Amino acid sequence: MLEKVVIANRGEIALRILRACHALGIQTVAVHSTVDRNLKHVAMADESVCIGPPPSNRSYLDIPAIIAAAEVTDAQAIHPGYGFLSENADFAERVEQSGFIFIGPRAETIRLMGDKVEAIKAMKAAGVPCVPGSGGPLGEDADTNLRIAGEIGYPVIVKAAGGGGGRGMRVVHGADTLVSAISTTKAEAKAAFGNDMVYMEKFLENPRHVEIQVLADGQGNAIHLGERDCSMQRRHQKVVEEAPAPGISEEMRNEIGKVCVDACIRIGYRGAGTFEFLFEDGRFYFIEMNTRIQVEHPVTEMVTGVDLVREQLLIAAGHPLSIKQEDIVLRGHAIECRINAEDPESFMPCPGLIKHFHAPGGPGVRVDTHIYEGYRVPSNYDSMIGKLIVHGADREQAIARMRTALGEMVVDGIKTNVPLQLRIMADPGFQKGGCNIHYLEKRLNERKSKVIGLS
Repeated sequence: MLEKVVIANRGEIALRILRACHALGIQTVAVHSTVDRNLKHVAMADESVCIGPPPSNRSYLDIPAIIAAAEVTDAQAIHPGYGFLSENADFAERVEQSGFIFIGPRAETIRLMGDKVEAIKAMKAAGVPCVPGSGGPLGEDADTNLRIAGEIGYPVIVKAAGGGGGRGMRVVHGADTLVSAISTTKAEAKAAFGNDMVYMEKFLENPRHVEIQVLADGQGNAIHLGERDCSMQRRHQKVVEEAPAPGISEEMRNEIGKVCVDACIRIGYRGAGTFEFLFEDGRFYFIEMNTRIQVEHPVTEMVTGVDLVREQLLIAAGHPLSIKQEDIVLRGHAIECRINAEDPESFMPCPGLIKHFHAPGGPGVRVDTHIYEGYRVPSNYDSMIGKLIVHGADREQAIARMRTALGEMVVDGIKTNVPLQLRIMADPGFQKGGCNIHYLEKRLNERKSKVIGLS
């Protein structure tokens, strides 16, 4: 077993990792910026090291500082959580070269999956269904690109190979705007990701976002843990997630799950990972693989009973996968609402002092958060301050429990998106299930124009 782990992250995921480590008897080192010295996991860690000032590029993205923290504390491994350096292949490589264990996939796997063009090629070779597209990067010849788009069929979407999180993409509805869209996307990709390579895919007009959770040990063993529906999105950012996905049959789940498992074995995957798909008209289309723990991992934990972070730690320690596919049984339904420090109408971040905090409780309720009364939410990082997760015997009960839990949650001193989440839980379309990825944005726009409300 690992003896000491550096947690190279902050907030609720850092606390989540710390608890999993302590449950396994692993000592922890919390690295933090100066503004994060009062975070809960910093106080609970066995050791802590300040790695820089508040800006991420001078602290949580400072690779030498994080590795130095591992060196001075005699740690064995580094867990990157999600965000920050979690999918940075250079970081994973530097960690391993420095003699530490990177709790995640190998650098070459992260690099492969981080390049969307190469990832799609690898997935096609592994038999994973992909969106019809250019099959590689777009060149400079306008006539060739117009021909490719014509063969795919409009609308198409131009994507940056190094993009992610909804950035570096542009939808094109006709040939008259294709050339300029490619040029603009290439310029934006170069500025944002240092890589101007772009590719083209068919734009699916009303898909859902359904993803498959996998675990693999890098020793030839892999399993899937069912699917999550993450279609409730605003500006390509997930707001609500649930497991299992409404309308996905056991036969469909097993079929796409096996494809993902086979792909993991083929590429020698190690650790926890997620295959993200667009789902439309009963078909799955691969879009990307996230080579880390996901924000929404708790809904999978709630329906399977598997501690995914614990499994990450065991795999990193060299243990072969102890769970077999037949051990995975989905029970009930789970929903997660992301709780953000933001205005529920304008979505502007609302950092500040939390004067009073009350976490909801009751059967099937889980709260993953780092906040507490007297904690000051900084303005330097993402606005998410926690996750509210519920589990019920079925989807109807899970929604009812979430509505009750959201009504109990109190965060005084700052604004949060709890009112938005309550409106979503009461929305007839959400309650029916199976909404596409544009649904929430459409409803928000309708509310804004006072045509119709979510309530």
